[in-house]
Amino acid sequence: MRLTVLGLNYKTAPVEVREKFSVGSHSIRRGLKNLDDYDGLNEAVVLSTCNRSEIYSVTANGFENSVRQFLNDLIGGGVEEVENFLYEYEGENCVRHLFKVASSLDSLVVGEGQILSQVKAAYSIAKSVDATGTILNTLFHKAITVGKTVRTETKIAYNSVSISSAAVDLSAEKLGGLDGKKVLIFGAGKMAFLTAQHLKDHGVKKIFVANHHLERAEEMAKKIGGEAVAWEDALFFADEVDIIITSTGAPHYVVKFWQTQQLMTRRAGRGIFFIDIAVPRDVDPEVAKIKGVTLYNIDDLETVVESHKQARLEEAKDAEKIIEEFVSATMTRFKYLKFQPLMADLSDRAEKIRRRELKRISGKISNFTDDDKKLVDQMTKMIVRKLLRLPMMKLNASAGTGEEKFYTEAVRALFRE
Repeated sequence: MRLTVLGLNYKTAPVEVREKFSVGSHSIRRGLKNLDDYDGLNEAVVLSTCNRSEIYSVTANGFENSVRQFLNDLIGGGVEEVENFLYEYEGENCVRHLFKVASSLDSLVVGEGQILSQVKAAYSIAKSVDATGTILNTLFHKAITVGKTVRTETKIAYNSVSISSAAVDLSAEKLGGLDGKKVLIFGAGKMAFLTAQHLKDHGVKKIFVANHHLERAEEMAKKIGGEAVAWEDALFFADEVDIIITSTGAPHYVVKFWQTQQLMTRRAGRGIFFIDIAVPRDVDPEVAKIKGVTLYNIDDLETVVESHKQARLEEAKDAEKIIEEFVSATMTRFKYLKFQPLMADLSDRAEKIRRRELKRISGKISNFTDDDKKLVDQMTKMIVRKLLRLPMMKLNASAGTGEEKFYTEAVRALFRE
């Protein structure tokens, strides 16, 4: 068996590549339901966020290409064209990578809390459609525990900047403060709401909220003291705003080139500031070519994040120590897991023989009471358990050593019927 992770993230691929790999939960669920269509691909979990797309998998040896085929089908083709952006980690390195991801050490924003929820959600989807088994169930349970432990035993999350706060900080930096500014936000999800809260804290005068579902825009606007606007009319409200921030889950551009041209004509030369924190992107990148428009996307926030990062480096070192302890314990656990099918088979064979002989002898003993049967049943169980104890101990002790192959083949040969 082979445990791997195949994917890309903000370190290896720009947003224009990452957005092609962004997969919604419905598509992930549908893809995992068809996992049996891929030879040798036994287990899989898909983690897709704005900053990463990864497939954690367990495959039979010799079927490594099944993972790439699954990824290719999941995103609708084109994996071979972006091969240089992909990374792949196997075994212990895969375990370590996931633990760092769940602990937010591999995030653009070190210490952010959203990634642990995203890891939980990805695992939940896979488990709900029976795409996980012993290996990935063990791995993801451990990863979630690691993430929680790092957050409770270190101060890595203290004073951490988030994507939403970084977007607001960038706006304030470029515009010389946000007091009295007006902002239009596309989207009413968690990220949009957090962004709006940060804007209010920075003294923004007015916030307009646009969402495909007007009731969601109204709900968010009520919470932040803003104003909900109809989706189709949103850019007309942009005539008077200073900043447009987009954070939707749309698979296509929400703000188009021609719409922005019309907007800038109405603004009569007054500049406007766009921050697109969505993946896939909400704003057509061609918009940046229009006079008076300043456009930033999620990758442009990295400089803001870096300025806040230094304070958490020491906490990250403590987190690394915790992660390594969990990696060691998990790899030890995996060494024993691979013997489970063999030991289960051994136990099953012995149990069948025990039951067969118990049934045979029961019919030959006169006055064999129910109490007698219980006593003999318990005694024979203990005999079987004690006979198998030493072979199983030897198997476990050989895990990861030069004797592993010898004991595995010996047990199979000795107990083969």
